[in-house]
Amino acid sequence: MRATRLTLGLGLATALSLSLAFLASCTGHPSFKDASLSDRQFQLEKFFDGNFIAHGQFQDRFGTVRRQFEVKIAGKWDGKELKLVEDFVYEDGSTEQRVWTLHKTGETTWEGTAPGVIGVAKGEVRGDRFNWQYTIDLPVTKAGEPTTTTRVSFDDWIWLLSDTRAYNRAYMMKYGITLGDVSITFEKL
Repeated sequence: MRATRLTLGLGLATALSLSLAFLASCTGHPSFKDASLSDRQFQLEKFFDGNFIAHGQFQDRFGTVRRQFEVKIAGKWDGKELKLVEDFVYEDGSTEQRVWTLHKTGETTWEGTAPGVIGVAKGEVRGDRFNWQYTIDLPVTKAGEPTTTTRVSFDDWIWLLSDTRAYNRAYMMKYGITLGDVSITFEKL
């Protein structure tokens, strides 16, 4: 009888844990179905052609800020390819560089690659926002030193706020569960 109660208790605890994990993964994400916030038209090739400073942070799914960073970005549009060189400096002094190469594939669609990105990132511009999705192997650091990588997927949204400013919110997921999000403000220099 006691073993049955223990088994039922463990089964209930497991079911409750799985239910909570599922609910935590169901956080709301933006959608192109959401009302547009302005009548601006986001042209990636125009906006990201130049130099930027960006500030951001990563928050876990519970809202705790886990990491902050500054990014210097050099963007160059040559008429066919948009190259973004991103130099990150984290609060612990560690650094990282990511170089994105984007190609316009249609009137509103884009594809991009960067070291660590699995396959091709695919994106779309509609009105004042850009959404792209990709899977990437991110470095995991301890005491500022990379120790390994972890594979995560991003649902990445950028809103054009003005000719010189954009806001980015990227939802990071693993196995379909939202781990947290990254918020970044871009300022064109």
